[in-house]
Amino acid sequence: MAPSNRSTPLSASAAAETLRWWLEAGVDLALDETAHDRFAESATPTPRRAPAATPPSSAPPASYEARPAPTAVAAPDEAARSARDIAAAAATLDELRAELERFAGCGLKATATQLVFADGAPGARIMFVGEAPGGDEDRIGRPFVGRAGQLLDRMLAAIALDRTQVYIANVVPWRPPGNRTPTPQETAVCLPFIRRQIALSAPRIIVCLGGSATQTLLGVKEGITRARGVWREYQGDDGSTIPALPMFHPAYLLRTPAAKRQAWADLRKLRQAVEALGA
Repeated sequence: MAPSNRSTPLSASAAAETLRWWLEAGVDLALDETAHDRFAESATPTPRRAPAATPPSSAPPASYEARPAPTAVAAPDEAARSARDIAAAAATLDELRAELERFAGCGLKATATQLVFADGAPGARIMFVGEAPGGDEDRIGRPFVGRAGQLLDRMLAAIALDRTQVYIANVVPWRPPGNRTPTPQETAVCLPFIRRQIALSAPRIIVCLGGSATQTLLGVKEGITRARGVWREYQGDDGSTIPALPMFHPAYLLRTPAAKRQAWADLRKLRQAVEALGA
């Protein structure tokens, strides 16, 4: 039989037992305290109420907040052509940076905090080029300032160099979301800018940090494990060549400490080349 009315609150077990009793009786929906004859209600059709007329209005509602329209990103081929024209027209590094600040052809700009252009000494004899900024770089606005950058500083110090004697940049100057690898399309759009940055900085030696920078700038097909430590040539847009040395990216060395022995061998090769330049 149904549980009797109680003036005292039900315990948890008693409440659960009551619910089970009603469920077994076929009651699975509670509407209100008053019983309704649903059969009688369904037999009498309820007249439809005409919707209230709303006068047309061109003004936005009070809760509307105007937002700027999103900037459309051009198709990759069109963006790459535009990047080549814009980069070629830049006569100085400052002009190139200003053009990158205005450039809207790479979707990464919309998700990054700011442009990460370069660090170090423009015009230095040695230029280090990495893949793309990370979270610390995106926040501060300079390349290689996080843990990988601190390791790069120690690597430079090991061969009697510091940031006042080198120039540092990335192939892609905006941080990809989640520090993911830039897509081939994103790299292709940004490539004319880093090539122009190299031409305007005019280094005597280029150090490609990591496989992505090595493959993008030097056109090699093998991975960085095989490419590292072998001197190659970077081909400039004017036909000139610059000696280039691929090395492990410092972020890789943080993940793979056993590779530091190979990195030290590459650093010694770099030091020898620097000494040959008289720097």
